Amino acid sequence: MIVPPDTVSLSDYERHFNDRIDPATRAYIAGAGADGITQRANREAFDRLRLMPRVLRDLSGATARSELFGEVMDYPIILAPMAHHRLVHPDGELATVEAAGLTRSWMTVSTQASVRVDEIARRATVPLWFQLYSQPRREDTLTLARRAEDSGCKALVLTVDAPVNGMRNMEQRAGFRLPPTIAPVNLAGLAADDFRPARPGSPVFQGMLHAAPTWDMVAWLCGETGLPILLKGILNPEDVEPAIATGAGGLIVSNHGGRTLDTLPASIDALPAVAERAARRLPVLMDGGIRRGTDILKALALGADAVLVGQPVLHALAVGGMAGVAHMLTLLQTELEVAMALTGRPTLPDIDRSVIFGT
Repeated sequence: MIVPPDTVSLSDYERHFNDRIDPATRAYIAGAGADGITQRANREAFDRLRLMPRVLRDLSGATARSELFGEVMDYPIILAPMAHHRLVHPDGELATVEAAGLTRSWMTVSTQASVRVDEIARRATVPLWFQLYSQPRREDTLTLARRAEDSGCKALVLTVDAPVNGMRNMEQRAGFRLPPTIAPVNLAGLAADDFRPARPGSPVFQGMLHAAPTWDMVAWLCGETGLPILLKGILNPEDVEPAIATGAGGLIVSNHGGRTLDTLPASIDALPAVAERAARRLPVLMDGGIRRGTDILKALALGADAVLVGQPVLHALAVGGMAGVAHMLTLLQTELEVAMALTGRPTLPDIDRSVIFGT
């Protein structure tokens, strides 16, 4: 697959993706919750923020390198967990992890990946994280965690904001169904939940929430594994203290890409209060709406230690395969370096709220 020559930004990848992909698959991947208000807000919030430049600064020795959980990160960009990469490319997550390695980017493998985590890990040359959904039986949740540990994953990402999926009307209208050749292979042999979206008439309170994670479950899981556990889906600062009390290793400020409860705040708008409450006691990351290096700079300025990028990975994989994902990540890395240089911030610790105009 050849990346079209006019592809010079993440929006170009999305445009080509929309032109090429099956409409039902497009509806699943783009699938906002309900009216898409939160999904749109993720982008609009970044666009509202303005940067304040600094000039004539000493930029010698500039670097975007940092450290997280004892591992060196060349760039504060991590591939977010997304299901079923083989929906858009036959090599699926194997192509994605190779692109991550080429660009020295960390990757989070989804519970619902279309390739087994151990197979992905054998191709990995960068740290891998594994994303968990709580299973109906705790022993199955622990089995997934052990598979991740045995595969060499460096952290677990527990998704806590989707005990039931949102009302994904776009996906419902398109009639999306997973092809028979693609399955969440990491769940093989487990009594896994059905991850279909909630629908009118579904018995949400009569059975669908029986496996919903609780603080007690988080504390139990933290006691069962030596891997750091990041809680993905934190928006309310009131959830920070319980997270720390249970032993969580990090927080990911996220509204699930606007795919669960609609009319939630944009992730970047919720980030400062969560980061302030965390007070550097544990790492705080964020996802939702990242499309430019300037977005990453804004997130770092407002308290994030790193960001996760989701949908653009699938856009690039569909358009250009492994080379497309590597190119897309390189675009983000270059844009971040440009933004740091033009705001006079040679290192990540130099990025603070003064980068944002009006703060």
